[in-house]
Parts: sequence; C-alpha cells; structure tokens
Amino acid sequence: MDTPPTRTRRRTPVANMTRAAVQPLATIEIDSVTPSPRGFTLTGQGADRVGYRLDMHFDLPLDPRTRAVLGELLSQSDITVYRSDTPPAAPR
Repeated sequence: MDTPPTRTRRRTPVANMTRAAVQPLATIEIDSVTPSPRGFTLTGQGADRVGYRLDMHFDLPLDPRTRAVLGELLSQSDITVYRSDTPPAAPR
C-alpha cells in the first residue's frame, strides 16, 4: 500500500531533515480532546509523567460531522514531538 506524501504549507529546516537528524522530545498519550473555534486542544501525559497540551488550528472551517470524526480519531491517538539539535541556518 502506498502512503501519500506528507503535505506541508511551508518548508522549515526541521521539515527538510531526515528522521536521523531529529530526536524525539516526547511521546504523549492523548487523554482529552476539546474543540476550539478553529480546531482542537489536545492534552495528555508523556512517558516522562509530565502533562502536555497541543493546540491545533485549521485554516478552514470544520463542519460538525468532520469535527466529530476528527475529535474521535485524535482522542485515540498518541503524538510524538521531535526536535532538531541542529541550529537553523542563518538567512542569506
């Protein structure tokens, strides 16, 4: 099965790096999903026993059915946050 390419709005230095160039910062098990006017707020606890919050905002409006489906999917997910230890390149 082919996986679709990842869509991004803009390229950032981290988006251009391979998986080997970034380190996992936290893996968070989502405990609750709360709708917000333009997206969702996800909260959960990481393996380090620290609480985390992630605000997701969408540029387009979500109809009630899409919002319900997304909320259900997100509430049953884990999220891994990665970071790069490489400083960003200076602008030219």
